[in-house]
Amino acid sequence: MPVSRWSRLRSTFRSRWRGLVKLVIAIMLLPYALMLLYLLPFIHPVSTLMLGELVMLRGYDRRWVDFEDISPNLVQAVMMSEDGQFCFHGGVDWGEMRGVVKDALAGEATRGASTIPMQTAKNLFLWNSRSFVRKALEVPLAISADFIWSKQRLMEIYLNIAEWGPGIYGIEAAAQYHFKIPASKLSKKQAALLAVSLPNPITRVASKPGRGMRRLAAVIERRARGSGDYIKCLYE
Repeated sequence: MPVSRWSRLRSTFRSRWRGLVKLVIAIMLLPYALMLLYLLPFIHPVSTLMLGELVMLRGYDRRWVDFEDISPNLVQAVMMSEDGQFCFHGGVDWGEMRGVVKDALAGEATRGASTIPMQTAKNLFLWNSRSFVRKALEVPLAISADFIWSKQRLMEIYLNIAEWGPGIYGIEAAAQYHFKIPASKLSKKQAALLAVSLPNPITRVASKPGRGMRRLAAVIERRARGSGDYIKCLYE
C-alpha cells in the first residue's frame, strides 16, 4: 500500500476515534448539565422510562405537582419505606453500600442500598437492569444531584417521575388512578400503600393490596408516624 494512502487511512481512523471519544464524553457530561437546568422550578423533568413509553408509542399519564401540593403523609411514608436517612446523607448511604459490597464479595445475596437520590438519578438518566456499570454511573450522579438540588427539589422530582403502575408516573397521576383523589388529599393508609408499591408497582397494586402488602403498609404507616427528625430537611 502506498505510504500516502496509509497515512490518509491512519489520519481518518484517528479523526473518527477522536470524534467517538468526544461523543462519549459529551453523553457522560449531559446529565450534569441537565441537573443545572433542572434547578429551575418551572422545568418538569421526564424519566428514561417515560421517554421509552413515547418511543414505543404507548404514551403515559404524568401530571406534575409541586412539592407543597403533595400530602406530607405520602412524603413521610416514601421516606421511611425507601430511604430513612434521606435528610442525613449526601446522596449515598455509605454504610449500607459497604454492606452490599461485602455481601457481594462473599457471594451472598445482596440487599437493596439505593437511596432516593440514587433512584432519581437512575430514573432520569440511566436504565433499569441491575449491573455494576449502571451502579458505577449512578453513584456520582446521585452525589451531584444531592449537592446541586435542595432536598425538597430532589424529593419533588423523585415523586413526580416514580412509576406507580402501567403508564402511571408521578404521585398526582398515581393518586388519581388508584384512589380518585389529588395527591394533596392522600391519607396515611393510602400513602403507605403507595410507598410500599414502589419497588414493583406492576405486581404491587396500591388500590388492590393483598394481605402481605397490607401488613407491610401498616409497618410503614407506623414508621411514618414517628418520622419526626427524619423529615426536618423537607419541612423546616
